[in-house]
Amino acid sequence: MAKDDETTPRKKGKATSIVVWALMAMLVLGLGGFGITNFGGGLTTIGKVGDREIDVNDYARALQQEVNALSAQFGTQLSMQQALAFGLDQQVRQQLVNTAALDNETDRIGLSAGDARIAKEITDAATFRGPSGRFDRETYRFTLERNNLTEAQYETRMREDLARALLQGAVTGGFTAPQVLTNTLYAHISERRALKLLRLSAADLPTPVAAPTDDDIKAHYEANIAEFTAPEARRITYAALLPESIADQMQVDEDTLRKLYDERIAEFVQPERRLVERLVFPTEAAAAEAKAKLDAGTSFEDLVTERGVKLSDIDLGDRAEADLGAAGAAVFALEEPGVVGPFASDLGPALFRMNGILAAENISFEEARPDLAAELATDAARRAIADQIEAIDDRLASGATLEELDSETDMTTAVIDFTDESNEGIAGYPEFRKAATEAQEGDFPEVITLEDGGIFALRLDAIVPPTPIPLDAARDAVAASWTQAATTKALSDLAVEIKSKVEAGAALGGFGVTEVIPDVARSSTIADAPPTVLTTLFTMDAGQTRVIEEGAFVALVQVETITPGSGEGPEAEALKGAISAQVEQALAQDAFTLFTNALTQEAGITMDNAAINAVHSQFQ
Repeated sequence: MAKDDETTPRKKGKATSIVVWALMAMLVLGLGGFGITNFGGGLTTIGKVGDREIDVNDYARALQQEVNALSAQFGTQLSMQQALAFGLDQQVRQQLVNTAALDNETDRIGLSAGDARIAKEITDAATFRGPSGRFDRETYRFTLERNNLTEAQYETRMREDLARALLQGAVTGGFTAPQVLTNTLYAHISERRALKLLRLSAADLPTPVAAPTDDDIKAHYEANIAEFTAPEARRITYAALLPESIADQMQVDEDTLRKLYDERIAEFVQPERRLVERLVFPTEAAAAEAKAKLDAGTSFEDLVTERGVKLSDIDLGDRAEADLGAAGAAVFALEEPGVVGPFASDLGPALFRMNGILAAENISFEEARPDLAAELATDAARRAIADQIEAIDDRLASGATLEELDSETDMTTAVIDFTDESNEGIAGYPEFRKAATEAQEGDFPEVITLEDGGIFALRLDAIVPPTPIPLDAARDAVAASWTQAATTKALSDLAVEIKSKVEAGAALGGFGVTEVIPDVARSSTIADAPPTVLTTLFTMDAGQTRVIEEGAFVALVQVETITPGSGEGPEAEALKGAISAQVEQALAQDAFTLFTNALTQEAGITMDNAAINAVHSQFQ
C-alpha cells in the first residue's frame, strides 16, 4: 500500500494528502520493525463501510506508522499493549473508516480524477525522479516494487485520494467567520488589565506557627497517608561490575605513568598568565587617539562600544607573555588591572587590557602521579571488564543465577526497589534505568554495558505495590508537611482579614510590599505565581480584590484598570484576520466531521474483530 489513511484530517483546515507524499513518508520511516509483511489466505479485510472494504494490510501499516511515530516521541519502542492502552488502534480504525466512507460516497456520485491529473501528479513527484532530475519510469517502478505496489494499485489509490480531496474541498470550502464572533473573540483576547499583587509569606504572620506536637504529627500522617506512601516499585536484583570497584587491583606501570605525564606536560607546567582583552584599530593613529581618550577619562567599555564590538569579541582569555607578541612585556609588567598600548598585533594596532593575574603552575610528577595512576587504573579496569563480558554472558546463557555470578566472578549483587525517582548509585545510569523499566518477570538476565565501561545484569523479582512509609521513618517529612499546611491556613485567614479591610476602604499597599503590574494580557505570565492568578484576574471587575490560594501560594490580587483592545490599526487587523481564519478553519473541520459521520451512519459499518486481533498479534 502506498499510504496511510490520511483522509480524516488531524489538524484543522488540512486537505487530504496525496498518495505520493505518504509513500515518501513510508520510504523515510521504513516499515520494518514488527515483522508485518502481508496477510494471506482468506484474511483480507478488517471491515467495510457501505460497499468499501478496509484492507487488512492498510490497517497493519497505518497502525505500525502510528506506533512508530509515538515511539519516536517517547524515545523508546512501544509494545502493542502500550499502543492499545493509548488508543492508537481506535484512532487508526476511525481514520480508515472515514476514508472508506468518503470512497464509498465518491463511488456513489461518480466523482473521480482524470488520467491527465494522475499522470501530472506522478511525473511531478520528486520521489520518482532519476539522475537527470526528471521523471524516470525505472525509478517509478522500483519505488513501487519496494513498497509492494503495482503501478495499477498505486494509480488507483492516487485517483481515490484525489477524488476524496475534491469531495472534502466541496464540503469545507466557502465558510466565512461571522463578524460578530470575530469581534467578540478579538475583544476577549486583546483586553488588558493592570493589577496590584500582595504575596503573603510566613514572615507576614503576626505570630509564627508553633511546632507540631506528637498528636499533631500522628493525626496529619493518618489524614494524609497518601502523601507518605512510597510509590509502586520494581524490586530488582542486579549484579554489577564497575571500573572503580576493581581499579585498585590493576597494576600500573611506572614508565607508562611518566610517559603520560610527559605527553600532557602542558597541563601540569604552565607559565604565569594574564587575562587579556585586545581592542584592535585600523591605524596606529586611531589607536593612539583612543589611548589618549582613555587617559583623559573615557572608559575602556566606551571605546569598545565606539568600535562597534562587544567585550566578548575582544576577549583573548588567559595568555602567556609569549602569546602576546610585542605587547607581552608591557602587559606582564602591570601589577594590577590596566590598559597598555598601542602595540602591533597580527590584526593591527591594538590596546591591551589586563584583567587578572594567573600564577604559574608547576605540578611535579610526584604530585600528579596519584591522579594519573587512578586514570590509568580505571582505563585498565574497563579493559579487564570488557574481557569478561563474553564469559559472563556464557554463564548466564547456561543458566547461572545472578547470585552465582556474585560468588564466582568479580560482580557483586544487590537489590533495589526501583521507581521513576530512583537516581542514586547504579540507578543513576541511563542504561540501568532503561533496563529496569523494561524488565519483565521471567526474563533471562543478560549483560548490559554502562557508559563508563561497567556492566550489569538484572532480574525483576516482583512489583511492590504502593506501601505507606512507617511514621518513624517519615516523621521529619510529616512535621514539615504539617507546618506548611498550618502556615498556609494561617496565611489564608490573614488574607481574608486583609481583604475585608481593603473592601472597607484600606489601601492594599498598607499591608505589605505590593507589586504593581500594568498591561497584563490573558497570554501573559506573572513570575513566581500560579496560572490561577491570571485566570482569576480576568473574571474580576475594576477595583475588585480577591484572595488567591494554590498550594503554598497565598496572595491578594486587586484589579486597577481594565483596558479594551484597540479596534483599529495594523496590529488589530492582523489579529482579527488570524481569528477569522481560525474560526473558518474550525467551522470547516466541524462540517467535515459531521459530513463523514453522516456518510458512515448512512452507509453502515461492519468490523471483523478476529481480523483486527490477528493484525495486533503480528506486533507481539
